[in-house]
Amino acid sequence: DGGLEKLKVNLPAVISVDLRLNTPRFASVKNVMLAKKKKIEAISCSDLGVEISQAYRTASVSSPASRQAGVMVSSVDELIAKLKTEAGVM
Repeated sequence: DGGLEKLKVNLPAVISVDLRLNTPRFASVKNVMLAKKKKIEAISCSDLGVEISQAYRTASVSSPASRQAGVMVSSVDELIAKLKTEAGVM
């Protein structure tokens, strides 16, 4: 806790952290202005030596089966009768 550790790993890599990483830090106005002026460098995957390939293949995509319409019952007795006879729940 409170320390700093720098690691060098080959990509792709998995990085795990704990809950305290999500503690917000507020930037000062000076640092915001400096960040606006700084150029963002774009690095391609080939510059990093990483090959991009599809890791999965989609076999098929289909919609779920249509549901049947519900049945309105007029009383509790009718509901209990339907649960006993049609659904076999009770």
